[in-house]
Amino acid sequence: MPHMTSTGNNGRLGNHIIRNLAVSLLAEKHDLKVRYFNHSLIKRLGIELHCGRKAYARTQELTDENYMTIYHADPIHYNLDPNQHFFQTKDITRLIHQHLHEEKVKSRVIVKNPFQGRYHTNNDVFLHLRLTDVAHYHPGIAYYRNGLKDIAFDTMYVSTDDPHHPMVRELLGHPSAKLLDYDEITTFQFASTCKHVMLSHGSFSAIIGYLSFFSTVYYPAYEEGKVWYGDMFSIDGWRHCA
Repeated sequence: MPHMTSTGNNGRLGNHIIRNLAVSLLAEKHDLKVRYFNHSLIKRLGIELHCGRKAYARTQELTDENYMTIYHADPIHYNLDPNQHFFQTKDITRLIHQHLHEEKVKSRVIVKNPFQGRYHTNNDVFLHLRLTDVAHYHPGIAYYRNGLKDIAFDTMYVSTDDPHHPMVRELLGHPSAKLLDYDEITTFQFASTCKHVMLSHGSFSAIIGYLSFFSTVYYPAYEEGKVWYGDMFSIDGWRHCA
């Protein structure tokens, strides 16, 4: 009885989305049958994950290192086990970003967004702060101060996993600031409609940026290999801030 490719729950939602999309691109290319973790939740975003027809008796580990080789291989005759890796390399995340910006994919995401009427109709800025267990890696309040100096905006929306952190409290002291308290999917959807989007670090923030089709996207400067996440942010057209 053949098994099939299956994605697991390693990491948080941003990790799940990136891993699932990385596998979906391979499933579409190689007609692989796949069981996706968090499939129905991710589908709320309008993101379709490909499930093909082929399952095999043999399974090979999918890694950051062999991903592009398997992507360009033709054909493969094995399932993939992606669950020990995060697929946040520059090459892989560029493929994911390009896929999400294909017109048919982008259109599905836009149609599913309950805030779609905000596209092109606001002058708001969205700030994301990924804190809690990785707060000590955060670029700091100066990143937001410096970025905001160059942005003319009406309302500042702030989203975070630690609303009581001193950086968050300082930002919420701005007269136009509002704290967003949406669930994860709704946060993706609202944030991506803002005219200006200032990202934090990590995969959740990267996905916000990838879905911000019409926004000016800012991200904190970093050195590849000296951060706790992969090189997901150096997207053409995005602006890095010190």
